[in-house]
Amino acid sequence: MRERMRKPKAIIVGGSIAGISCAKALILAGWDVVVIEKTRGPPTGNPTGAGIALHPLSQKIVKSWLHQPDLLHNITLPFTIDQNRAVDREKNICRVLARDETFNYLVAHWTDLHGLIYNTLPVEIVFWGHLYLTFCISHDKSTVNVKAKNLRTDEIIDVVGDLLVAADGSRSSVRQTFLPDSKLRYTGYCAWRGVFDFSENENSETIQGIRKGIS
Repeated sequence: MRERMRKPKAIIVGGSIAGISCAKALILAGWDVVVIEKTRGPPTGNPTGAGIALHPLSQKIVKSWLHQPDLLHNITLPFTIDQNRAVDREKNICRVLARDETFNYLVAHWTDLHGLIYNTLPVEIVFWGHLYLTFCISHDKSTVNVKAKNLRTDEIIDVVGDLLVAADGSRSSVRQTFLPDSKLRYTGYCAWRGVFDFSENENSETIQGIRKGIS
C-alpha cells in the first residue's frame, strides 16, 4: 500500500531555465523532484545576458505558476512586431520576407526570468554546487541512480529516482551517454540577443535606428 502511494521521483540535471521549469511542471503533476546544478547558487546581480522571448503560451504557463501573475509583466517588455529581412549588399537591395504586427511576445533578461520561476520552487530541491558525474539504470529498468560530486566538500552522493531529465545544455553529458556520436552542427548564422530598457529615453538614437529598421 505504501509503495502504491509513493510519489514518483525525477532527477533533473541542470538548473537553468529549462531545468527549473521542468521541475515546476513535474511538481505540479505530483512528482518529487531533485535538481542537480554545478553552479554554487542561484544567479544574482545585474540582469545581464541573453534576452528571452516568451510567446503567448509560455506567458500563460509562467503566469499560472505565480501567486501574483502581474510579476511577469514587471520584469518584461513588450515585443509586438516580428520582421525578417534579406539584404543583398552587392545590389544594395533590402527585402522584407515576413512581418507580423500581432506578435504579442514578451522579452525578459535571463536572470530575471530564472529568478521568477526559481522562487516558486521549494528551496531544498535544488542541489547547488553539485557536479553531475554519471548514472546507471537498475537491472529491472525501474529506477535510475545518479552520482554527483559536491564541489564544496568533494563528497560523492547518490540520488535514486524514477526519471532522469537531461537539462544540462547543448553539450549535455547525459545525452552523450545515449548519443555518443552526436555532434553540434553550425547552422550558418549568428544571433546576438539582448534586452535594453529605453522606456525613459524613447527618442534616443538607438531607438530611432530600431524603428527605422523595422518600419
